[in-house]
Amino acid sequence: MPTSETPIRRIRPDDVPFSSEFPDADMDWILKHSIFDNLDPSFHGSKSLQKILRMHSRIVRYEPGEIIVREGDWGNSAFFVLAGEVAVELEHPGEFISETSLGRHAPQKKNLFQVIAQLWRNHPEPEYRDFTKKGWSDKWTAARDDGHRIYFQDVPHILENFKTVSMREGELFGELAALGRTARTATVFAVHGSKLLEIRWQGLRDLIKKDSGIRASLDERFRSNALRSFLRGVPFLQHLTSDEGALDLLVQEAQLETYGEYDQASSLKQLADEDAQHDLVHEPLIAKEGDYPNAVILVRSGVARVSRQHHNGHQTLSYLTPGKTFGFEELESGWLQGSSVAYRHSLRAIGYLTAVLLPAWLIEKLLFQAKPPAASSKQTKRSNQITSNQALDEGLIDPDFMEFLVQERFVNGSATMLINMDRCTRCDDCVRACASTHDNNPRFLRQGPTHGNIMVARSCMHCQDPVCMIECPTGAISRELNEGEVSINDTTCIGCGACSKNCPYEAIRMVEIRDNRGLYIRAVKDQKPITKATKCDLCVDQHGGPACQNACPHDALARIDMGDVVSLAAWLDQ
Repeated sequence: MPTSETPIRRIRPDDVPFSSEFPDADMDWILKHSIFDNLDPSFHGSKSLQKILRMHSRIVRYEPGEIIVREGDWGNSAFFVLAGEVAVELEHPGEFISETSLGRHAPQKKNLFQVIAQLWRNHPEPEYRDFTKKGWSDKWTAARDDGHRIYFQDVPHILENFKTVSMREGELFGELAALGRTARTATVFAVHGSKLLEIRWQGLRDLIKKDSGIRASLDERFRSNALRSFLRGVPFLQHLTSDEGALDLLVQEAQLETYGEYDQASSLKQLADEDAQHDLVHEPLIAKEGDYPNAVILVRSGVARVSRQHHNGHQTLSYLTPGKTFGFEELESGWLQGSSVAYRHSLRAIGYLTAVLLPAWLIEKLLFQAKPPAASSKQTKRSNQITSNQALDEGLIDPDFMEFLVQERFVNGSATMLINMDRCTRCDDCVRACASTHDNNPRFLRQGPTHGNIMVARSCMHCQDPVCMIECPTGAISRELNEGEVSINDTTCIGCGACSKNCPYEAIRMVEIRDNRGLYIRAVKDQKPITKATKCDLCVDQHGGPACQNACPHDALARIDMGDVVSLAAWLDQ
């Protein structure tokens, strides 16, 4: 019987810098250029700035034609151009470069033999880790492999035949996706041999904390670089996409607003534990029921609650996710009636939210005066589909259940695990299937808050705004590039527990890892067990999707995108 446990050195945040090398000459050049030369002087010359850059940034080089970021990939970092030239596509997504040309392919799945072999190859000990492999030794290294890069063979042809804009020394790109925890909105590739500074979003976050002027600078960059593209995707503005003058006016007059705190994930968890009426007091009010609209509100990132006064409190009607609108119907009704119509509902930010406000007078000028309101109304309703109060008006979703989803913040999920407890026989086939695909370690708990006969299980929901990522010091928890699943890099996870603490849904578990003898792996210094963060990865390497859902013999379990109310209502009605 083995009794001697395995000691290793506990990984610290400083052990996992973004790059193992950062020449002083490069640091000196960077501090004198681009956004850094406008920093608060007291911060600019401090060691704190250099520490942030050395921890969260790295120098990367790209050859002509190499793709730096792809439209649709999920972004975790931003880029400064140190030398050379890069090009940004300006065409609508999908009209510029084909998916094949971009090198996009489905994540590699296990083959049939590997799937079957899981039945006997899974390790018998729980949470086993091979501490002998690279990355587990005392000589920890954080050197990273960029992997296989994709490139265009005929760059001159692309520049000549497609609409692009060049970015040169000192310019920044990619920060919107990195800070917004969203997908890239454009493809960027190197025109000539280029040298870039890549900075993780954790570094951008720390810079914003140190100097508020950076936030204002980033908002201005959104207005100048990405707002036009964002507006092109708004359904009721579709007929204006070819009118550059109208788009220029919209970009010029739009207001960029932020609600809630970007880096305070704890507030989301605390609010979920409070009662609904007390909760509303802490949710930033964006628009109030009864006030007259002075703008149409477009949700840029985050989730918003739509509610109405009901007796002495408020009733939640629905929620709005990125790309949805609020206030358009009231403006349209007022235009048709010849008198102002007040907001019929209130809108509040759930956690952190960014929005674009389009002035009412501008909407009237560009849409109602130039186009029959009925047509624009159809487009707006189609854009919001049934994510508005239509879900309640048409009886698709019970009002109390809607209140439950919003109050508990489950509306943030893109793959929320719902279980119909009337169908569930407690056979635990879902748990066993999960364990069999994760080396005998289940990655969810078949328990959680219940409303009526519907349980929301303690499983990662792969949120639209994953607040679990906010305080990760090493970037170990991040989005997968292709589909945006939130995953954890077990090697760079230092076991600090920040992600688990910040998750409002108790979906991330800290586990004590073991060696091949089943003994705990302990830290050399304090002899405490080494811990790692674990959670559902949505079976990204398995065929057929989540094993838990596929294994349920009674169709009692489903992974639902809460932004798709039609699918949610259909499942509830089964």
